Amino acid sequence: MSDATSPQESPDFDAMTRDIAEVPAVEVIVTVAVNLMSAAAVKLGLTEEGEEHKDLDEARKLVQALAGLLDASVTEISSFHAAPLRDGLKSLQLAFREASVVPDEPGQGPGEKYTGAVYG
Repeated sequence: MSDATSPQESPDFDAMTRDIAEVPAVEVIVTVAVNLMSAAAVKLGLTEEGEEHKDLDEARKLVQALAGLLDASVTEISSFHAAPLRDGLKSLQLAFREASVVPDEPGQGPGEKYTGAVYG
């Protein structure tokens, strides 16, 4: 029987659960935040492909989720972790404001209900 027709092995969910159990909460929060930041950057057109993946509606959702996550977890993670994430969030908020044809009113941009108004 060739590899192409052999049944795929099922993932070892018990091992995966053990691996997740060993990861500190701060690491999970930071990883999720970085993933949200990366996805937002892509949707803002800030990657090499630029305009090809630009979608401000999707970017708004991602930046809003990132701001909510950081707002909720800032007391749970150290300033060592929180400071660069906040800086990244502000950069994304500014990039969103710059990319918008019709800018949101101050305080109404993505995530600004958590961070306050962001100015360029």
